[in-house]
Amino acid sequence: MSASLINGPMSESLLGILESLPNPGIAGDDCPRRTKVELDLMLLAIEAIESGSSEQMLELAKKLGLDDIIKNRIVLWRMRSTNPMRRAHTRRNLSVKEAKALSAIGCRLASRLAVTIRQLLLAQQQLSDKQIPPEYNFRLSEYLDHFRAHFRSRMNPRRAKVAIYQDDDKLNELAVSLLGKLLFCTGTLGTQRLWISLFDGEVK
Repeated sequence: MSASLINGPMSESLLGILESLPNPGIAGDDCPRRTKVELDLMLLAIEAIESGSSEQMLELAKKLGLDDIIKNRIVLWRMRSTNPMRRAHTRRNLSVKEAKALSAIGCRLASRLAVTIRQLLLAQQQLSDKQIPPEYNFRLSEYLDHFRAHFRSRMNPRRAKVAIYQDDDKLNELAVSLLGKLLFCTGTLGTQRLWISLFDGEVK
């Protein structure tokens, strides 16, 4: 466990951040499909960047007083399994409060990994400009390998939205696009930026 994650200074209470996130103008308390998919995939990308991230999510939830929402590993799994792309998709709702907690924890972890995320994106851009495959950069290749393995072991290949990623290149594109989304939610107001983006086009 990284000491900077658990013991590092916090500029503001994460519970305060949750309260600062506006309630989306959606009917009921079940988040839209796209919100569930994007949150889960962003957390999947974090897991591909750094092993043990799922444990860090639980530790962070406890440290920041969010364990009344994310009580344990099973609850976290059930929340993430609201993503309809998953093999173990559950039809339970993902409440707005749960989505806020996942967003805040994901952004906190992404901020801690910001340097690595920038390095991965820079490597990808440099290789792409020179038309060199990602395998020539060990760190980028490792991330893409981990992401593909995580995605294929957890997502249902019979789903149309999953089937389009059978090709490695398509899945690599998704992995890189998620790095951009993670970088977007780092820094000041990163959680608020992510939260608003999760409901773009969903509010009538």
